[in-house]
Amino acid sequence: MKRTGLLLTGMVIVTGCLAYACWTLPHQEQESYRQEDVGAQQEKQEPAEQVIQREKEEGYAYGKLSKQEQELYLEIRDALVQFQEDVRLSSCDKEEISHVFQCVLNDHPEIFYVEGYNYTEYTLGDILKKITFSGSYRFNQTEIAEKQKLIDNYVNQCLAGMPEDADDYTKVKYIYEYLIHCTEYDAEAEDNQNICSVFIEGRSVCQGYAKATQYLLNEAGVFATLVLGRVVGGEGHAWNLVQVDGQYYYVDTTWGDASYQAVGGAGYPGEKIPTINYDYLCVPTEQMNLTHTLDNVVELPECSSMDANYYVREGFFFTEWQEEQAEKIFREEYEKGSAYVTLKCANDEVYRQMQEALIERQEVFRYLDCPDGVVSYSDNAEQYSMSFWL
Repeated sequence: MKRTGLLLTGMVIVTGCLAYACWTLPHQEQESYRQEDVGAQQEKQEPAEQVIQREKEEGYAYGKLSKQEQELYLEIRDALVQFQEDVRLSSCDKEEISHVFQCVLNDHPEIFYVEGYNYTEYTLGDILKKITFSGSYRFNQTEIAEKQKLIDNYVNQCLAGMPEDADDYTKVKYIYEYLIHCTEYDAEAEDNQNICSVFIEGRSVCQGYAKATQYLLNEAGVFATLVLGRVVGGEGHAWNLVQVDGQYYYVDTTWGDASYQAVGGAGYPGEKIPTINYDYLCVPTEQMNLTHTLDNVVELPECSSMDANYYVREGFFFTEWQEEQAEKIFREEYEKGSAYVTLKCANDEVYRQMQEALIERQEVFRYLDCPDGVVSYSDNAEQYSMSFWL
C-alpha cells in the first residue's frame, strides 16, 4: 500500500487506500478475509424472534460484531451513505476497520456505488492518535440517483409479479427464477461486483447475482445476506444465506443459471442444458459443503433443515425408491409440458437404487415417451440426483 507522509507541527499525517475485495468467477485472484467470531456472543441471550428482527433491520454481519465493532460499523455505514469525508473513527486498528468495512458492504447491497475507502492516520511521534475515513466512490451523486431510478423500476416490476399470498419459500423461489431468467452470466459485464450489472445491464457474475438476490429478498420481506467463499477449483465465489419460516438455508442463484452452466460446464448431454438448476435452492450446510467452502467475514449458522428445499417442497425428493412416486412425477411433468425433470435422493443408497431401477433395468422407458428408443439424461452422484429430458 503506497503511503505519503507530511510532518506538520509534530504530527505525521499518513494517507492510504484499501481496495474493496472483489469476488468473481472464475480465474481471478481473490483477496480473502479471515473468518473470525469477534464478539459474537451477546451479554444476554436474545429471544429468537428478536434476533431475526435485528438481522432484518441492522444486517446479519452487524449482529455478529462486538459492541465496539458495531459502533465502528455505524460510523462507516453513515459515512458511505451520507458521502461524508474525513470522518473520525472510534477505532485506530486498521485490520478492524478493514473487517468492519467489509461487513457493511456485505449487509448493504444498496451501497452499490462504493469501491473502497481512504484513511488518514494522525500521529504524534510514534503514537497513533486518530484515523479519519472517507469513502471511495465509483459514481458521482447524480449518476447514483439516475441508476437508483433504474434499479427501483426493475425491483418494482419484479415484485409486482409475485403472488400476493406468497410465503417465504414461494418468494425465494420466485426471485431465484426471475433473476435467472433475466440475467446472463458474463465475466466481462460492467459493474459486475454490484447490483447495477443485474438490475440495469442484465449481465453479471456471482457477486452481482448474490447481491441482487439479497436486495430483492430483503425488499420482499425475506431475510437474506451475502456469503463469501470458494468453490471446487479454488475460485472465489459469492452466494446467499436466507431464512424461510425461521430456518436458515443456502441459495446460489449463479449456479442455478443455465448461462453459467454453459460457461462452467455442468456435464449435460449434448447441447441440452436445463434452463434452471434447482440443486442450489434452499439447501443445508451438509449439501453445500460438497461444492462450496466458506471464507466469510463473520460466522454463519449451521443450516440443517430440508423443509424448504426445492425438491422436498415440489415433491421430487426420494427418501426411498418408490415406483409409484416416480410414475406420478413423470406423468404430471408431461401434463405441464415440462422439458425435463430432476429427481433427487436423500442419500447415496437411495440414489443407487434409483439408478439401478431406471437405468440398469431400463424401467425409465415405462415413464418416458421415447419413440426412437433413446433417453437423454444426466446423473449427478455428488448431488444424488438424476435429470431426464421429456
